[in-house]
Amino acid sequence: MAQWQTTCLGDACQFINGLWKGDVPPLVRVGVIRNTNFAKDGSLDDSDIAYLDVEAKKYAKRRLQFGDLILEKSGGGPKQPVGRVILFDKTEGDYSFSNFTAAIRINDPLTLDHSYLHRYLHWLYLSGVTEGMQSHSTGIRNLNGDAYKAINVSYPPLLEQRRIVAILDEAFDAIATAKANTEKNLLNAVEVFNQQHDMVFADHAGSPKRFRLGELATFRNGVNFTKQSNGQAVQIIGVKDFQKHFWAPLGDLDTVTLDGDLSPIDAVSEGDILTVRSNGNPELIGRCMVVGSLTEPTTHSGFTIRISLDRTKAAPTYVCQFLRSRAVRRKLIDGGNGLNIKSLNQGMLAEIAVPLPPLDAQHKIVAKIEALATVTHELADIATCKVAALDELKKSLLHQAFTGKLTAKTTDKQVEAVA
Repeated sequence: MAQWQTTCLGDACQFINGLWKGDVPPLVRVGVIRNTNFAKDGSLDDSDIAYLDVEAKKYAKRRLQFGDLILEKSGGGPKQPVGRVILFDKTEGDYSFSNFTAAIRINDPLTLDHSYLHRYLHWLYLSGVTEGMQSHSTGIRNLNGDAYKAINVSYPPLLEQRRIVAILDEAFDAIATAKANTEKNLLNAVEVFNQQHDMVFADHAGSPKRFRLGELATFRNGVNFTKQSNGQAVQIIGVKDFQKHFWAPLGDLDTVTLDGDLSPIDAVSEGDILTVRSNGNPELIGRCMVVGSLTEPTTHSGFTIRISLDRTKAAPTYVCQFLRSRAVRRKLIDGGNGLNIKSLNQGMLAEIAVPLPPLDAQHKIVAKIEALATVTHELADIATCKVAALDELKKSLLHQAFTGKLTAKTTDKQVEAVA
């Protein structure tokens, strides 16, 4: 690294603040890059660029040029610090950038390559450098511009910068391919599970022993309460607790105060099935899970319905698995009424035809599904670990690149080992 130079970002580049819609004519319609156009990998996502009328005078000073970097200076969140950087690599069209961002333009492109600087600043962001430069303002995080401009940038001669970028680009393309294949394999595993899950119940679709769910169970809508309620404090199972759980997460429930005491008819019991009755997201309608062993009084929210089965005829785990099959889920979702908020009612649940083999056969079917689920979960864990390893490899390669330790040979070996 003897030939490397170091300079602060504010000396190497100029910073240009963004714009937004204009009021003073003449106006010009341009594509405006916003925070939503920042992809996770640091690239520009141009799938939903907003085209807005902006003031021609302001746009003239803020027209993006090929090689400009765009910095997110406001936004972010608890799990996403502000300070992301993307590279503007378009050669055609009229584009600018929003007032939540700033453009970074290199003063001397013959000394500092824009792709190199982009990778460098993306590495600093992934390393958490900008996390210490952000402040909070009414829920929006703002980047300390002076601190960001004071960042030191180390870089070798221009040809070496381009060699480093070429190695990184090739490695990152291979990593992206490996991630895509891993995610595809996971989706395939999930699809195989869903198909097998559906087939288990399709095998019984022609069984003469089919019962309306209303013949097998009683139903009860959940309780309602307000902030002014001052009765008994109890655990409650709400819509947020469903997610993809098969068993209700009883160890992580909210506690609420009811109007008066909890009525026995509103208390959930072990073996009850709960389903989402009402929600703004129609895909949540009809989600089901089983209640396990309880240690304290627990109820369920008014946005859910409790299904209490006749255990002499139907096993809760079997019925819940059946209700989670894709054909039944689609029927429940499509049958929900309401425009903005979809709702499911007890009458619709009561009419669902349940294929019902003997109890011992029901338990065998559940065991088969659980075995399939275990394999799918193991594959998901493997895929998650692999994706995490690939993300860590990217950070490692960036670290090697900007500390003078990157070579094509060692990079290929590292990618091959993880991919």
